[in-house]
Amino acid sequence: MKGSLMLDRTAYYIKEHVGFLKFSDTYDILDPDTQEQIGIAKEKPGALIQALRLLVNKKLLPTKVFVYEGSDFNNEANLLFSINRGMTLINSKVNVLDENGQVVGWFKSKFFSLGGAFRVFDASGNEVALVKGDWKGRNFRFLDTSDREIGKINQQWAGLAKEMFTSADRYIITLNEQPSPGLAILLLAAGLAIDTVFKEHN
Repeated sequence: MKGSLMLDRTAYYIKEHVGFLKFSDTYDILDPDTQEQIGIAKEKPGALIQALRLLVNKKLLPTKVFVYEGSDFNNEANLLFSINRGMTLINSKVNVLDENGQVVGWFKSKFFSLGGAFRVFDASGNEVALVKGDWKGRNFRFLDTSDREIGKINQQWAGLAKEMFTSADRYIITLNEQPSPGLAILLLAAGLAIDTVFKEHN
């Protein structure tokens, strides 16, 4: 697992690219204070999956999201980690892989949770956090195994036109303290996974 200045921080502003009839999603990762771009998350589901999305709800289909430092998602040297979800019917399992394709952890959705929730596990299968949504499913909290809040995700108002006519989201991920590099990847990946692999966008 390589070092990264992007992971050495406690706040991220995630801004989804606006577009109509999109077959894949792209998210800018910004510094919340300066609006400087520090990373980018790019969904790359593959041509076959993109075609199937015309017929099948995309939440049921596999997807992959690649997260890069900087703004160039065509340069594989910038790859930090990826988020990978296979076929799913009821209970989603999502793997988080480092830049070499090694599993650093995974997420498992939780049944019967108001607002949505999923558990975060490390590579050894130890539960390290729970991501839990409010009753509206718009704001989320990171809770450790002692039910202590270690961070949160707050969705931002994007403006009336964008809220009504697009699915573009904006939200801020904040961590209460700087986590270890492995946990930092899992928490940032969890924040991105809420929108990229768990929400029902069509």
